[in-house]
Formats: sequence, C-alpha cells, structure tokens
Amino acid sequence: MIFPALSNIAGPSAQKIVLRVSANAEKNIRRGHPWVFEKSILKQSRRGAPGELAVLFDAKRKFLAIGLYDPTSPIRVRILQSEKPAVINSNWFQEKIHTASALRQPLNAPHTNGYRLVHGENDGLPGLVVDRYADALVVKLYTPAWIPYLKEICGAFPSYKHIVLRFSRSVQKQTAALQGLADGSMLTSHTPPSAILFKENGIIFECDPINGQKTGFFLDQRENRERIRNLSQHKTVLNVFSYTGGFSLYAAAGGAKTVTSVDLSLPATQAILRNIKHNQQLPEVRAAKFETLTEDAFKALTEMNAGGRKFDLVILDPPMFAQNQTQVEAALSAYRRLTQLGLSVLKSGGILAQASCSSRVSAERFFESIHQAAQAARRPLQEIERTGHALDHPIAFKEGAYLKCLFAIA
Repeated sequence: MIFPALSNIAGPSAQKIVLRVSANAEKNIRRGHPWVFEKSILKQSRRGAPGELAVLFDAKRKFLAIGLYDPTSPIRVRILQSEKPAVINSNWFQEKIHTASALRQPLNAPHTNGYRLVHGENDGLPGLVVDRYADALVVKLYTPAWIPYLKEICGAFPSYKHIVLRFSRSVQKQTAALQGLADGSMLTSHTPPSAILFKENGIIFECDPINGQKTGFFLDQRENRERIRNLSQHKTVLNVFSYTGGFSLYAAAGGAKTVTSVDLSLPATQAILRNIKHNQQLPEVRAAKFETLTEDAFKALTEMNAGGRKFDLVILDPPMFAQNQTQVEAALSAYRRLTQLGLSVLKSGGILAQASCSSRVSAERFFESIHQAAQAARRPLQEIERTGHALDHPIAFKEGAYLKCLFAIA
C-alpha cells in the first residue's frame, strides 16, 4: 500500500486501557523487555482494539509502563515507555525517530543511501520497521496496533518521495483492523517504480519495495557484504541463497575472477543480472565472470560436489530455518548439513562464510554446529571473525538478536 497522503488516518483514542500484570512481567518490564504477553495480564479495565494505549501498573498501583494494545496477538502490549509516565503524541514519536536517525548518521553518506531507520523494539518502537531506499521509505508493521499512528510516523519523514506500507503475514490476516486503510482516501493506485535504485558502499542495487523479501532487500548484511568484498580479490566465489545478488556484487567489486550465484527464485536470479548491469561503471564488475543458477541450494551443492567443482570462497546465507522453538534442533541439523555441503565444494585453504538469521538459534549453538560439521567432514576451521548486527540493526533485548555470521579458513 502506498501513502502519498496521510491526512485521513485516525488518531489514537484518548481513553486508555488499564492493566495489572504478574510479578514476573513487572520484573521483565523493569529490565527493559518490550513485550507483555496475554498470560501475564491479571486484570484489565475493559476490552480494547488494536492500537489503543494500555497503561500498566505494578502491585503497589504505581505507574509501570504504557504501550500499544493488540488483542490479535499473544503479545498483548508492546511497551513504548516505562518507569516514567509520558504523553504519547506526535512530539513523542518525533523524538523517538530523531534518536533513531541520529544513531544512523554515520551511514548517511554519498556512497550509501539504503539502510534501516527504525528497528522496531530495539529503537523503542516495537513492531515497527522503517527502511530507507534512496528517496523511498518502506514502513513495515508487525502488529495492527500501529495503524492509528501512521500519520505521526510517516509525518516524521517529510522529505521522502514515496512511502510504501507493508504488513507482516500475521497482520495481513487481520482484515478487520485493515478495513479502515482499505477505505481511506490516502490510498491510491499511485506507486513508486517497481525497482528503486539505491546505493550501498558505492554499489548500486535495485529494490522491489512492494513484492521483495523483507522490505525489498536484506539491509542487515551490509557490513558482512563489505567483508566479502575485502576477501574476494582474484578468487572464485560461490554465493548460495544469493537472492538478488548482494554478496555476489560485492565479491565482484572486490576483484573476484568468477562469481556463481544460486537461488531457487527465478525473479531473484533475474534481478542479479540487472544488478550486474547497474554496476558496469565499476571496472572490477565488468571484468568478473558471472553465473546464475536457479536451483535448490542443497541440490545444487550436491551436484557441484559430484561434478568436482571447487571454489576459493563459499558464502552460505540461508533463510530462517527455525520459525519457532520446536524447530531449533531441525534447524541446527540443516546448518550442519549445509556446512558439510559447502565445504565439499571449497578448495583446501579456502574461505567459508556462513550466516544464520534464525533468532531462536543462539549464536553459541550456531557456531558450535558449524565446527561440529567441519570436524565431521575432516575440514577443521580456522576462524577469521564472528560477526553480529550492524549499526542500523541495534539490539536492546535478548530476543532481538538474530543475525550471526562466521568467516573461517578450511
């Protein structure tokens, strides 16, 4: 959904929902945790609608926190302010967004105009993500509780040409909560270009802000892509789960001789070819030889091994393997299998870069699983570096950490 104008978005209700929560929830809130779950609510003054403000009190009936209420989710309240009362209005939102923007100031440079401006809970705005792509913003909601506040949020970014609104899968199911948006005159058929071009460390990429993964691009891997550029000179590189070629273009820009990209999505591999064309101004990209394979990653690696193909640098950046806690062991097994397949096509003394975006898989267990798989394959790893979150993806609470990547020589 596109927002060329926002004047018809209703503001929040003045009447608040009053809640009492369990002692454990109270303790977590005081420690800075941004969520209150349904089972933690002991008393509630009345039923509420998504986006109403909920005021929480402790056992002594003193103010504890205020947050956004969401009856559609097990996370009933997303905390906006704790310990000290505050008026949640346009000024409050402006200040929060100003603080988040100031943190990203080092990224605002001529060679980079694509990065995350608001990282949800970790910037004190739980359930809300705002990503910048040149002169366009993509606003993604992970709860319908943000819908009444879109005017305040989007009004904090007056200088952008396009604002694209996207919903998570869970929010898309809440048709009643979205009905007001569907009927509002602020929605029109006007859309930004299907592919917005933006720059990241001097490399040009296209982003599909409406249909692309996440908000159109994987901005969280920017710093790891830069590491790949610095490791790629004169190397043959394999990028598995390549999506639209982020790591592939960085490898080429770093002087890689050949770059092979593997992804199951045909639109994604087609986008790689377009991104190559967007960067013909770089002599290293012009000189590199590119190959794109639209194929299942595990199948492609197995076939490459059978065919005796070897690479100097192998990048493994799969999608989330564990959607919930019950899938963690299966995810770790998949990571181990992927490590072994990656090593089977990696030259002796080559570099393995393997990442995980599964928040439910801890960094400790992820790195341990990679080493276990390498030992089983008789390819012990010499670590170069372990990395986590970039500047624009800060972590303010334990569950907010998801990204981890290992660079190692095998």
